[in-house]
Amino acid sequence: WSYDKRKGISRMTSPTKPRGRPSVPEEEVKKQIIGSAMALLFDKGYDATTIEAVASHAGVAKKTVYRFAKNREELLGLSVRNWTDNYAPLLQSDPKDKNDVLPALRKLLAAICGQALSVTAVKMFRLLNTEFPGKDDLLKKYNENGIARGQQLLTEWIIRQQKQGWLPMLPADTCAKVILAMCVAEPLRQAAIGLTHPVEKADIEAHLDSCMPFILLIFRQGDE
Repeated sequence: WSYDKRKGISRMTSPTKPRGRPSVPEEEVKKQIIGSAMALLFDKGYDATTIEAVASHAGVAKKTVYRFAKNREELLGLSVRNWTDNYAPLLQSDPKDKNDVLPALRKLLAAICGQALSVTAVKMFRLLNTEFPGKDDLLKKYNENGIARGQQLLTEWIIRQQKQGWLPMLPADTCAKVILAMCVAEPLRQAAIGLTHPVEKADIEAHLDSCMPFILLIFRQGDE
């Protein structure tokens, strides 16, 4: 409302419209930037995936990209870390009892496979098996944010179940590496060289059907 002094009356005024573009949630901006970084990396190559190019592709200012990463290597590392971020919360939760351990592990592995065997992950693995300037830097970020982080998260989960007495006291880090090698590394290699296609959800379930009996054997051996 506004008051007209000359006429001595109050009038209803229209609400002031906000200026500029509507704000976009931070996670949406991050997702958009990561998607652009991956698209440029696979379509144009490592050299072309600059902060400026990513900003232009994502339709944001360079300073917006710099909010998430200080350089190209860090940005691409963030892109890989996003895969493990998508399943990390599941690895922070624990089963309710011993009988739920293996079903819970299978659920975790399905989530991991869903990220690690995706089309984007296969393209990244394929790229890292070629030679290009900056490969060593990208490989380091890929290992830190993908392979090593995934192994660490699963190792910590196994240790927590061992402390409950629900899994045998085998070396947890070795168990994690063996399980991920079987469930992720081999199908990823086959997809990357073209022997198979990136897996769909139904394929993941069938793949885990074949893996779980061997995982069960690993833990049963530890009980003997």
